[in-house]
Amino acid sequence: MLKEVIATRFITPLREGGSLPGLVEADDGGAYVLKFSGAGQGRKTLVAEVVVGELARRLGFRMPGLVTVELNPLLGLGEPEQQVQDLLRSSGGTNLGMDFLSGALGFDPLAFAVDPREAGRIVWFDALVNNVDRSWRNPNMLMRQGELWLIDHGATMIWHHNWPGAVASAARPYDASDHALASFAPDVAAAAADLAPRITEDLLAEVTAEIPEVWLAGEPGFDSADALRRAYAEPLLERAAVIHERIEGIK
Repeated sequence: MLKEVIATRFITPLREGGSLPGLVEADDGGAYVLKFSGAGQGRKTLVAEVVVGELARRLGFRMPGLVTVELNPLLGLGEPEQQVQDLLRSSGGTNLGMDFLSGALGFDPLAFAVDPREAGRIVWFDALVNNVDRSWRNPNMLMRQGELWLIDHGATMIWHHNWPGAVASAARPYDASDHALASFAPDVAAAAADLAPRITEDLLAEVTAEIPEVWLAGEPGFDSADALRRAYAEPLLERAAVIHERIEGIK
């Protein structure tokens, strides 16, 4: 299970991307980028972050460590901005934290080079999880000490916002024409040969077991958290075998 920490200080909001995460200090002394349960799509965004982030880590991608962060909604009463106060008040309980990568720079495809092998692995992985938010406009990658890190996977597996249509949605091709790494000649075939066989039922069961139960409770159409965990795993298992043939927009 993910490590559990308690937020002890709200440091500052972080104004990047489409959401408004915050930087917090926790009772273990660590600094974490906090993703609020009360923001945007709520807990489903956090579930996507866990499933995709932990899957990425197990496949060898660089990912900030993930933790659950218990948040007292009174923590930010002194915050001057109403939007931040509203988020804190609506996000009491279990939230998601990511290790703060000090010194990291946002990836710029015009400033950093990526070899075709690494580019292919990332494009294939984004196709697997249907990441619609890794464009050249908003790469959601960081460079730190010459290494590429993946962040922000809340906009993945979009089929989980409509479970009755999940099978049809998960079968659709992936458009990589706007992908941040499309210009680096991504070797998708090599990535598929390496990564697809590693997407197994056991691996996906291990990954989905990391989802906190509180974020799965009460989902319409599912009688247990385990049934919902299996629903997250099934499209990924099916997609892994064929998605390299359905990636559009790259040469």
